[in-house]
Parts: sequence; C-alpha cells; structure tokens
Amino acid sequence: MIAKDTEYVVFDVETTGLSPVGGDCIIEIAAVKVKRGETIDTFESLINPQRSLPLGAQQVNKITEEMVATAPLANEVLPKFTDFIGGACLVGHNVKFDLGFLCHGLSKIGRKLKKETPAVDTLKMAKNLLPHLSNHKLASVAQYLGVPVGATHRALADVELTYTMFTRLLEVAQDQRLETFMQIYESFGVDKPNFKIVPVEQASLF
Repeated sequence: MIAKDTEYVVFDVETTGLSPVGGDCIIEIAAVKVKRGETIDTFESLINPQRSLPLGAQQVNKITEEMVATAPLANEVLPKFTDFIGGACLVGHNVKFDLGFLCHGLSKIGRKLKKETPAVDTLKMAKNLLPHLSNHKLASVAQYLGVPVGATHRALADVELTYTMFTRLLEVAQDQRLETFMQIYESFGVDKPNFKIVPVEQASLF
C-alpha cells in the first residue's frame, strides 16, 4: 500500500510529568484520524488524574487543576481512544513517550493496544530524512518544512502540527524512494512498550 493511502491516527498526550512508572499520568489526549490526506475523525479529551498537578506541568501545558477537576477518568477515556484507533497506524513526534503513557495507562485498567497496532515516529523520520538539521524538535522541523507554527503544548494543537509535518516528511521520504507503508514502518516504526496488565478486579480501583 502507498504510504499516503494508509489510515493513520496522529496523537499526542499532555501529562503530569515524564515518568508513567514513577506515578505520572495523562491529563489530556488528542488525535486526528487521517487517510489520503484528509482528516476523517477527531478525538480530544481532558482526563482527571485524581492527583495534584505539578506547577511545572501547568506552566508547560497551561492545563490547571480546575480544568481537569470535572474531566472524565482514564478508565472512561482510554478505552474510547483504543476504539477510535481501530486498525490505524499510530503516529507521533517522539511517539515512544506518548506510547509509554498510553500503554501504561491502559495496563492499569486491564486493557492494552491491539498487538498488531503499528506506530511510526516522526522524530525518527526527521532525524533520518533531515540529518543536517541541528534541532529536530517538533516546532523546529515544522518550521524548516514550511509548516506554520502556532500554539503548542496542548494536545490537539501539537497533533495538528505533527500531522501537517508528517505529510511533508512523507513527501521527503517519497523523494528518497520510500513510498510504501511497509517501507515507512520498517524505517521509522517503533515497538510498543509492554506493561503488566492489572487484573480487572484491581483495575476497577483506578
């Protein structure tokens, strides 16, 4: 299958910190489902982490405790997100970070991603396809590729920026004869982290 014809879910999470196994968790998740260059669905939700938000995290993503106080819990949002993914390929910038939080969050409620769900990292793409850049951060790569950069560090804004950048990177890859989805996945795919699934009777406590 030609890479651009594949169905992708470009996603991003905002979190309380950097380590899911250290107790940090998702406070916002957003995604767009795209195929053949068109957005066909959107997913966006805040998540109540049931814990206080570090000031540093609030300063980065501008998400306050008041904003998440009435938001749904992870055990409601994350299963809906796995349904949203369906059979699509996940895409993200430094996607291992987002996958780590997603998979850990799912494991705590007795769930996991489908074994066959692929994931492609646009950071890995940028480093490989644009090795001359000194900085491969999302905004920097986007600017280099001519993608307008507006607000960042909110999940949906980062998703929309990542998606537009991803389409430009696919064009660069095509110029380098990486044209099929399997070529893209074999070159820029990442493995999903594996966390122990919490039994359902314990998962109900989260």
